[in-house]
Amino acid sequence: MSSTIPIEVHGLAKTYRLGFWMNRKVRALQGLDLEVQPGQVYGLLGPNGAGKSTTIKILMNLVQSSEGSARLFGLPPTDENARRQVGFLPENPAPYEYLTGAELVTLAGQLAGMSGHELDQRVKEVIGMVEMERAAKLQIRRYSKGMIQRISLAQAIVNRPKLLILDEPTSGLDPVGRRQVRDLILAERQRGTTILFCTHIISDVEALCERVVVLVGGRRVREGSVRDLLSGQAPVVEMTVEGLSLARLREFGHELAYAQDFGDRVLLRTGDAAAQALLQQALQAGGRVTQIQPTRYSLEDLFLDALKEARHGTVGGEIS
Repeated sequence: MSSTIPIEVHGLAKTYRLGFWMNRKVRALQGLDLEVQPGQVYGLLGPNGAGKSTTIKILMNLVQSSEGSARLFGLPPTDENARRQVGFLPENPAPYEYLTGAELVTLAGQLAGMSGHELDQRVKEVIGMVEMERAAKLQIRRYSKGMIQRISLAQAIVNRPKLLILDEPTSGLDPVGRRQVRDLILAERQRGTTILFCTHIISDVEALCERVVVLVGGRRVREGSVRDLLSGQAPVVEMTVEGLSLARLREFGHELAYAQDFGDRVLLRTGDAAAQALLQQALQAGGRVTQIQPTRYSLEDLFLDALKEARHGTVGGEIS
């Protein structure tokens, strides 16, 4: 395995045992292969229970895998030299509440090997980056959820990590805070930091990530660059038709990607080629087409299509 590749995962699997007698198994991950190249912002998508958090916990040495291998810069997650190159923001950070915000960030820097004037200056810098200067000397027990999220992000970047792992980084933030976090991620990417980004806010992934993987039931069902995944889809046209029922429009025999009857109008989505014929037939049948426009295939559409094709429950791994 290469020492220059931030994340390499091969055949990764994790099985949890449940029940009083520990005789039930949940396969949270099943043969996951993943490679994140230097400088990439890599999105990790999936429904609840897809295996996203388990993957991150294995990378951070919080959980041991059942099968397969994981490497950070060519080193196992158990190696402290690997972990010192990583900044981590968990989904629900729970820092020690009797520390102040500044003390938490300082502690994170010390654990990464920083000290002295360099550490003091860097603590001030990152606290300013997350706009927590006024609350830096308050104990964390007095922080709101959004403030905890901000100061936890500061501790994740204090050591100028080569790899930044963010699990739901915008959780608990207002729209302004979300925008600031996105800007910070972009700034880290410009600095050359590799970022593994896990979130349920798909629009953030589409805006920030170069590559993305979709997990369902512990398996990888989609992976590739955002551009390639979206550009490979056939164009879709959306139209609104009045004066004809949905049943009448279906009689024309065209495949409809989406159809909804609102009583006084019908909203349709169909392929570009079928849209031309459907438009003519609707007009000839006495209908009125009040709107027609091309629609862009989004990452959210891809995510939903992946869930349908996986034919797997959207919550949890396989249970036996």
